[in-house]
Amino acid sequence: MELAHSLLLNEEAYNQLGEVQKAEFIFDWLRYLEKLLVATSRSDVREKQKTLVEQLLSLLNSSPGPPTRKLLAKNLALLYSIGDTFSVYETIDKCNDLIRSRDDSPSYLPTKLAAVVCLGSLYKKLGRILGNTFTDTVGNILKAMKSAESQGRYEIMLSLQNILNGLGAAATPCHRDVYKAARSCLTDRSMAVRCAAAKCLLELQNEAIFMWSTDLDSVATLCFKSFEGSNYDVRISVSKLLGTVLAKAIISKHPGAAASRQSIRRVSLEEVLELLGTGFLRGSSGFLRASGDMLKGTSSVSRDVRVGVTQAYVVFISTLGGAWLEKNFAAFLSHIVSLVSQSHPKATQTQIDAVCSRRCVSFILRATVGGLLGEKAQIAAAKDICQAIWKLKKVMDAVMSDGNLETRLGSADVAASQHMLVCALQELGNLIHSLGTTAAPLLQDSSAGILDNVISVTVHPSISVRLAAAWCLHCIAVALPSYLTPLLDRCLERLTVLKSSPEAVTGFSFAVAALLGAVKHCPLGIPHGKGKIIMALAEDLLCSAAQNSRLSAQRTQAGWLLIAALMTLGPAFVSHHLARVLLLWRCVFPVSPKDLETEKSRGDSFTWQVTLEGRAGALCAIKSFVAHCGDLLTEEVMQHLLPPLPCAVDLLTQLSSILKTYGSPLKTPSVVYRQRLYELLILLSPETYEGNLSAILRELAADLTAPDVQVAASSFLLPPLCHQDDLLILSPLLQETDHRFIEEQLLLGSGIACGSLEYDPYSIYEKDVEGDSVPKPLPPMLSVTSSAVKLFGVVCAHVGEAQRLLVLEQLLDSIKHTKGARQQVVQLHVVSSVSSFLKYVAGSKGHLSPEEVRRPVLALVMGALESPSPLLRCAAAEAWARLAQVVDDGAFTAALAQVSFDKLKSARDAVTRTGHSLALGSLHRYLGGISSQHLNSCVGILYTLSQDSTSPDVQTWALHSLSLIIDSAGPLYYIHAEPTLSLIMMLLLNVPPTHAEVHQSLGRCLNALITTLGPELQGNSTSVSTLRSSCLLGCAVMQDNPDCLVQAQAISCLQQLHMFAPRHVNLSSLVSCLCVNLCSPYLLLRRAVLACLRQLVQREAAEVSEHAVMLAKNSREELTLDANIREVGLEGALLTLLDKETDQKLCHDIKETLNHMLTSMAVDKLSFWLKLCKDVLAASADFATVTCVDTMQEEEGDKGDDASVLTSRNDGRPHPFTNPRWATRVFAAECVCRIINQCENAHSAHFDVALAQEMKKKDSRSDFLVLHLADLIRMAFMAATDHSDQLRLSGLETLLVVIRRFATIPEPEFPGHVILEQYQANVGAALRPAFTSETPPDVTAKACQVCSAWIASGVVSDLNDIRRVHQLLVASLTKIQVGKEALSHLYNESASTMEILAVLKAWAEVYIIAVERHKNHRQSLKTPACSEESVGNGSISPDGLLELVHADLGTLSRLWLAALQDFALLTLPSEFASQLPVEGGAFYTAETSENAKLHYYNSWALILHATALWLTSTGFVVADPDEGAPNLSRPVTPTSMCQGSSSGPTVKSPEDVYTERFHLILGISVKFLCSLRSDATMESITACLHALQALLDVPWPRSKIGSDQDLGIELLNVLHRVILTRESPSIQLASLEVVRQIICAAQEHVKEKRRSAEVDDGAAEKETLPEFGEGKDTGGLVPGKSLVFATLELCVCILVRQLPGLNPKLTGSPGGKATKPQMLSEDGSRLVSAALVILSELPAVCSPEGSISILPTVLYLTTGVLRETAVKLPGGQLSSTAAASLQALKGILSSPMARAEKSHTAWTGLLRSALTTILDCWDPDGTHQELDEVSLLTAITVFILSTSPEVTTIPCLQKRCIEKFKATLEIKDPMVQIKTYQLLLSIFQYPNPAVSYPYIYSLVSSIMQKLQEIDRRKPEDTTELQIFQEGIKVLEALVAVAEEQHRSQLVACLLPILISFVLDENALGSATSIMRNLHDFALQNLMQIGPQYSSVFKSVMASSPALKARLEAAIKGNQETVKVKTPTSKHTKNSGKSSSIQLKTNFL
Repeated sequence: MELAHSLLLNEEAYNQLGEVQKAEFIFDWLRYLEKLLVATSRSDVREKQKTLVEQLLSLLNSSPGPPTRKLLAKNLALLYSIGDTFSVYETIDKCNDLIRSRDDSPSYLPTKLAAVVCLGSLYKKLGRILGNTFTDTVGNILKAMKSAESQGRYEIMLSLQNILNGLGAAATPCHRDVYKAARSCLTDRSMAVRCAAAKCLLELQNEAIFMWSTDLDSVATLCFKSFEGSNYDVRISVSKLLGTVLAKAIISKHPGAAASRQSIRRVSLEEVLELLGTGFLRGSSGFLRASGDMLKGTSSVSRDVRVGVTQAYVVFISTLGGAWLEKNFAAFLSHIVSLVSQSHPKATQTQIDAVCSRRCVSFILRATVGGLLGEKAQIAAAKDICQAIWKLKKVMDAVMSDGNLETRLGSADVAASQHMLVCALQELGNLIHSLGTTAAPLLQDSSAGILDNVISVTVHPSISVRLAAAWCLHCIAVALPSYLTPLLDRCLERLTVLKSSPEAVTGFSFAVAALLGAVKHCPLGIPHGKGKIIMALAEDLLCSAAQNSRLSAQRTQAGWLLIAALMTLGPAFVSHHLARVLLLWRCVFPVSPKDLETEKSRGDSFTWQVTLEGRAGALCAIKSFVAHCGDLLTEEVMQHLLPPLPCAVDLLTQLSSILKTYGSPLKTPSVVYRQRLYELLILLSPETYEGNLSAILRELAADLTAPDVQVAASSFLLPPLCHQDDLLILSPLLQETDHRFIEEQLLLGSGIACGSLEYDPYSIYEKDVEGDSVPKPLPPMLSVTSSAVKLFGVVCAHVGEAQRLLVLEQLLDSIKHTKGARQQVVQLHVVSSVSSFLKYVAGSKGHLSPEEVRRPVLALVMGALESPSPLLRCAAAEAWARLAQVVDDGAFTAALAQVSFDKLKSARDAVTRTGHSLALGSLHRYLGGISSQHLNSCVGILYTLSQDSTSPDVQTWALHSLSLIIDSAGPLYYIHAEPTLSLIMMLLLNVPPTHAEVHQSLGRCLNALITTLGPELQGNSTSVSTLRSSCLLGCAVMQDNPDCLVQAQAISCLQQLHMFAPRHVNLSSLVSCLCVNLCSPYLLLRRAVLACLRQLVQREAAEVSEHAVMLAKNSREELTLDANIREVGLEGALLTLLDKETDQKLCHDIKETLNHMLTSMAVDKLSFWLKLCKDVLAASADFATVTCVDTMQEEEGDKGDDASVLTSRNDGRPHPFTNPRWATRVFAAECVCRIINQCENAHSAHFDVALAQEMKKKDSRSDFLVLHLADLIRMAFMAATDHSDQLRLSGLETLLVVIRRFATIPEPEFPGHVILEQYQANVGAALRPAFTSETPPDVTAKACQVCSAWIASGVVSDLNDIRRVHQLLVASLTKIQVGKEALSHLYNESASTMEILAVLKAWAEVYIIAVERHKNHRQSLKTPACSEESVGNGSISPDGLLELVHADLGTLSRLWLAALQDFALLTLPSEFASQLPVEGGAFYTAETSENAKLHYYNSWALILHATALWLTSTGFVVADPDEGAPNLSRPVTPTSMCQGSSSGPTVKSPEDVYTERFHLILGISVKFLCSLRSDATMESITACLHALQALLDVPWPRSKIGSDQDLGIELLNVLHRVILTRESPSIQLASLEVVRQIICAAQEHVKEKRRSAEVDDGAAEKETLPEFGEGKDTGGLVPGKSLVFATLELCVCILVRQLPGLNPKLTGSPGGKATKPQMLSEDGSRLVSAALVILSELPAVCSPEGSISILPTVLYLTTGVLRETAVKLPGGQLSSTAAASLQALKGILSSPMARAEKSHTAWTGLLRSALTTILDCWDPDGTHQELDEVSLLTAITVFILSTSPEVTTIPCLQKRCIEKFKATLEIKDPMVQIKTYQLLLSIFQYPNPAVSYPYIYSLVSSIMQKLQEIDRRKPEDTTELQIFQEGIKVLEALVAVAEEQHRSQLVACLLPILISFVLDENALGSATSIMRNLHDFALQNLMQIGPQYSSVFKSVMASSPALKARLEAAIKGNQETVKVKTPTSKHTKNSGKSSSIQLKTNFL
């Protein structure tokens, strides 16, 4: 293929190829040439132009295929437009000659067509340059058309379109001729030609004025004719033409728009609408031929015309646009609705017609009002519609008030208005539904009176209107949940009052049922009590039905309808009424068959009608119960449910005889009864009606072959039984399109009605399949067939073999015994049933064994495979494969395949060939690769069939089947890949574009092939690259195909290729193709585009976005995008699309695509994304809310602009987003939150003002979130104050995210302040509306969360400013204090639970923060350095917030405790359900407890923490909190807990109250912590642990835990588990803190017991004192019973996790192998330190014996940590863990147990061992070089100083210790020396000489040596100076310790050293700073020593005059300086010491 890439055609390479390759080669060359010509310089092109033209023209004669001729023509035109145009006339002549040629052979046809295409292309590109040649050309082409076949006519029309396009107004002379030709083509028998003609005329009308003036009527008539017998594509094209022409006629009235040459007939809107109306009502029969049949009203308009006209209406209005529609809405509405009025009986003469016409009207309204108008205009439109309803109702009332009852109901006027009303009501419902809560102003507007109007129509005499009104109420309730309960109340009240009017009974029962159906869409629900009212009313209706025969049918229906609708509310509502429902159900049916017999003999037609209505209703109610309340279907309920079933089945078998007796009035009721029974049986499992299976099966068989079923409704029976993919090869009507709603009626065929609500009122409460549109149940006759088919599958699979065989044969016979149309119907039903049976058996993994059963099934399916109905063949092929699947026998499968092979070889007719080819594909699909030889023969046969160009159908089916085989064969197919690919390519290049369905199948084959080859496509071998380039070529051919579905296939193939071989797919051309089709009118193409985009942006979002913008900038006319990519980028275009799109799947894909783009690009294109979101949010914000409260100056300027953007839409550049819907705005608000989250993971400058500003200065392109804070706040504000509740929730969420992220960011210009502070007014303003009384609870709850976050964030420090937001919380608190009863009755009780808990949680958060700040403030006051700052920044004292909260603490604490008590009750296991309070808790009712649980789960943790803090603050010693606080309506105090009502109000002691509260908090915490679910949030766990910490901060609870050992152990075990299951360090630390507190509590308890024992037994001897503490007298610790043991387990767990080396099992030896010491992470160090603190506390909890048991473990762990983590750090610091282990060691060594007489000896031994262990750490072999000597020495020192002398004074240990000190003194590291001196100093000063003297003796001499050495060489740097100073200190200490007689010698040694460092005046001036410091230090010490030991001092001075002289000189010279310097020298000395001495004081 590479050889094809040259400017000239490489003829050498070309001639060597085979036929198929030649075509590919040419196509590839032409594709390459097209790109190359644009890129090549003009001169180069001219050079080779002649040759090129010759080559291109020679290709014309080589019969090019359709895609090739199109490309060829493009290239020729391109070549001439770039190069010279001299020879263009020759080329045109040549083409004309080719067209004139008389050769009519098929082989010459491609050449002729290519010439036609070339002419079109040349004129389009070169236009007027070609001057006057066009008249000849057009004439020639038109002449050729007369003899052309359909392909020729198709190409000629498109060519003429191009010629007109290129010439523009210059082509006027030909307009009439072209018009004439196109007219005839518009009614051509080929659909493709009709489409082409429509495109040609659409082009023509741009210039041909006559089309929309003088000839307007005839154009319209022509279009109506064209709709007759049309397909979907024709309807799209022609409706576009008609709509555009009519719109043009109206617009062109404006002066100047039309040229003045012709006087134009003005056309008014009325005329145009009249014209369209005529088409709708009379079809194409024209205006003049109002002949007899027309007047008699017998002929009916064909449906396709009506549907076409409907689409034309929509195009007409869309072309005129939303603004025009707004102005003219009233006229438009009255016209559209009048289409179904009585003045046009044609549209509504039968019910079937009426339903279809109504659908069309609804579609027009939905597509225009719903699609074109913004929200404000929609509200206005809704008012107009309401007006229209009111007018129609007035007419109705006038008729109804006519006194005579007979004339009243028979009057035609009832019928007159009914259809208009239905359409108006449905559109009103849809409008309000789509507006959601933004429709609130509409319903509040009393002048519009929407609700009154709709409710008043509920009693209309027509049932359709009553249902439509009910549905409208349903929509209102779903859109505005706050209206649900009031509407329900109103309808129930009317129903009760008007119980005697039949219309009111049915009308209002429909309304109630519809409203109950709305409950599941409203998360806030309805009050629980409504269920009781409805149930009572339903019972009343059923019981009173018999009283009045005029009302019995209506009341019966209404009663059961209410019960059935009530069931949809789910188990919580139904469980209370279940017994009554089951009772009613039992009473409806006779008890025994005998009663049924007697019943038959009694009664008349009317009573049977009522009876059947009642029983059908009961069946429906039970069906609803089974479907919606599965949880209640227990064994017991089933026992009550099943007994009436056999009787219901009995009645089913009797129905036919009853019908015979009473005649036709019972026909419909009996059909409905059947349908209801079947539907119920389908839901129940077959085991439940085992006894009746055979009876049911017989009835089903009779039903399916009943003689009275006349219509073959294959299009709704079969699709569910076919495979989804196979439906694609059938009529495109089965595919999803934007027009599905109206196209459906064409699919069903003429005799069948579309679904409509009046066919089954019971469907009004069901959840609709398609989201928001009206339920569309089919007529009963069709539904019953559909249910029968489904049920047959189930029942037939469960009966015995014999009976199954019997029934199947009976069905087979029934087909044979019928004839003609009747036979088709029966065959359809039978095949459907058998398919259903096979599908069921296969689905339940069943097996079909005996030969006999297979035979009839096979015969049935075989017959259907050759049926003329394609849908039936499709279903049969599926059944064929299912049969093989359930028989599951290789031989049988092979035989089936063989049958198909034989048929395909012998049969010549298309029907057999299509059926059996699909059968082969299906076999492969269900059984995988059958075998390789089968695969080969299958592929061979299908190859042959797919080349049968005489029948496109056979090609389509064969190729589809091939695609299935490719898919299922997988890798086995590799050997066929190349031949298949070349077959696909050959067909793609040769099949005419008019056979779109063949191309679609080719696309599926290519897709399957690409999937099968998969990642192989990345390879580089020649075979792979050939395959790959063929695939890419195939995609290119399909992309150029005019059919949209083929283009969709091309896109999904490219998507696959991009997944497997991304480098080889040209991204820019793919993206441009996607952008062009983004707004395609074809739904499936848009879906393909978005699925592909979604995949692309996951990898390459930035590239995709750039390509799209480049494309938009470069393209001029080709890209007519609705979406404005040039200005708002691809992202903006997608947002616009999201706003217009209604298809759920597409919207989901758009959102996903945008999310991926946002994730990968938002940080880099921050301004762009934020502007997009802001535009969307601001575009429709009300002007009232936009004037955002701006408190900052720099925003003032922007504010003006902002308002102007909103108001001045009309002038200048249009706003990128006009009136986006609320759902789009919600998505934009969510995007803002996502952007903030994305920035969190990016650069830190996003949240740092100073850094961001600095980086922005460096590079102006960089952009940071923090610089856009004003925008973020403004967006959140706009969203939070909108009309739409969902948007308000999103806005508050955004505000919350902003507060949490930006709260701590300082404002660099005002130090001490934060950046958010300036926006406090905005935050307050955004929150205030959420606390008004009419706000729904979920919004208030969210706002509470934001309030508490705002107060807790600490942004606002001024108390008055906090009060603004605090006030909102106070108001809420007042509101909720009244308890659960008094809150809003609009919603379910659980909604008020949610609100109450949200308020309490918000207060809890504020209180927790207030306490924390108070605590931090107290601590900071203790350290004086900080307190100045905290007061300095002008904030109030942190206690201010606490004081604010204190005012309400009394109330709050009571409510908090009540909420916790509720939570505790709700979380009890189900077996305690009987003990729960009957009426519920403080804030929930018993019935709604399930829903309430969720809200408690969300808020209990913070409330628990707050309650614990409050109890702590009172120290558990406070009067009962009820006093002085307003009581709850039902006082719930913790005192009322656990009291039976019988015991009476016993007063509890305060002690009991505290104990209960303590156990409440403890119980909740333990329950939560011991069963942590995976979804438990970190927040809850942390809050829970903090609550425990707070609790144990106070003595009283500590004493409770200390005294109850089991409780402590339980808690420890729970905490151990938390530590094991949660990795978070913060949670583990919090847990350890609680452990520490528990141990402290135990210590206190032990101390207390010891103390009291001593006090009691003061007189007695000490020996008799009992032992307290764990381990008692034996020292044994029992696991599970011992607190200490549990603690040890927990600490070991923490330590070993951080330091695995501590585990002897891991290291293999108890001493631990020598491993390298390690530094732990900061978190790890904290955990280890905390664990060590706990370990060191443990001995104090034990008795002396107990302490002996645990001491080895504790010492092992402590020294182990030291060994593992003593890392050398610079500057001689200790690592934090080493420091902690030394601290712990000190705690253990100084424990009183070491000295207690019982444990003293054991302790001494153990401590010696521990010291030995530490000494052993210094291995003589030097493996532990990395260990820090200082840490180890410090440890030894701790031992020496903290234990009793006998531990360390035994010679062997003492000697080793001294050795270590000596060795360390020799180490060169100055820091080590300094530390060593410091440690020695502390040992030397030890008061017990036995300990200190040996060290002094051994070490002083070496210290002296060191000092003298320094003395000799004078210190050079500060460290040496420090060493010297420390040494001197040691010597001074020695002097102090020494006995009198030795002192003088020591002083004598010390003085010369000191004096040698003092300097005289001269030397001091020139000395270095170190010498100077040394001088000061020496002088100071001398000054101190002199007076202390004056005698020695004097004698030394006397003996050495030199020293004396030197000292005197120094003193004199320094007299002044000393005065000045002393303070500083002191300071330097201290600073030197402070860092090093600090540690010492910590441990020693």
